[in-house]
Formats: sequence, C-alpha cells, structure tokens
Amino acid sequence: MTAIHDWATSDNLQPEPITVQIWRELPEDFCRRVEIVDGNAIRCAEPNRAHQKAARMLANTLEDAARDYMRANPEDCLDISNDFDVVLWEVPRTTIRSPDVALFECAPSDLHPLPARFLKIVVEVVSPSHTKTDRVDKMAEYAAAGIPWYWIVTLADNDVNGIELYALDHATDQYKFVRELQRGDSAVDLPIRVRIDWDRLTDLVL
Repeated sequence: MTAIHDWATSDNLQPEPITVQIWRELPEDFCRRVEIVDGNAIRCAEPNRAHQKAARMLANTLEDAARDYMRANPEDCLDISNDFDVVLWEVPRTTIRSPDVALFECAPSDLHPLPARFLKIVVEVVSPSHTKTDRVDKMAEYAAAGIPWYWIVTLADNDVNGIELYALDHATDQYKFVRELQRGDSAVDLPIRVRIDWDRLTDLVL
C-alpha cells in the first residue's frame, strides 16, 4: 500500500473552505506548498531548477526596471517579489495564488496575502505539467482580479524561449495578446521600460 492510501481517509478531508483569516493562521510550511482556489487547497508542483532560475532572473530584471522608473518618478513606489501570495478575491470563496514574479505598488510589509489591487504585472513561468493552469485558469483569474498585465514566460530546454505580454481589456475583462519578446528584443515599455538581458535568461542551470 502506498502513502496515498494512508492519506486518503475521511478524517483527512478539508473540513471547511479556507478564508484569508484561516490562511493567515495556517503553518507557513503548508502555505508554501499550496494555493487556494475557491476556498480549496490545491497542491503546487515543485518547480525545477530552470524554472526557479528563470523566475529569479526576471525578478532581478523587473527590480532594475522599477528602480530606474522610480528615479524618474520619485512620487511613485514600486516593489517586486518572487516569494509571496496574492489574494485575488474573497467572495464567494477565497482564491489565493502564488505567482512566480510580480511587480506591484508598495504596500505595508504586514499586508499578507497581498490584495490583487496592488499588482501591476504578474509573471508565470510555464511548466509543461501546468500549461493549462497558467494559460487558462490563472489567466482568467488574474483578469477577473483586475491585474493590468500578465506575462507568460516559456522555457525551451535550459533557456527562456519567449515572454508573451498580455494587457487587460477592461471592456471584456479578459487579457489581450500584445506581443511576444524573443531574443533580439532588448527592451519593452509595457507598462514600464524593461531592459531584457537575454544572456541572463540563457543556460539557466549550469
């Protein structure tokens, strides 16, 4: 008998929908392993090293862009993270996602999980086993939460193959494809100027 049979007992079923208040009281180790969709805990797949490296490099890229933007616009404050949770909505049941990277308006450090209204860009690195989740489920959820920009990052072997940019169409509350960044595209101004160093996105795992 495998471990799954030991786990699959009536006593181990989720007893009630998870709310933001419950989420804040759950063990941190548990929260790192799951996302909440309509109140239900969904186990997250463990990203491989290339996925993790791509997310970290993109976070560094967006952080550089945010720093340059704030020098020219000192009245604005932007921040970046690749290790946090976002509450997309609480009604009728809570949905909390953990994007790979996000650019957001500065918020109090104790505001956890971060409300979606603070986000400017949300980035997901597509995993082969979770293509539907990133391209269908999360795309619809992020749009419904009103996040202005969604970037989908695709990997080819050990390199970032492309970065698809989607902008929220407020008339339909859906994302509209804008363009795909590929090697040779050195910068993009959507929504702030971001310089892409493809060398940082190549040979991710040595």
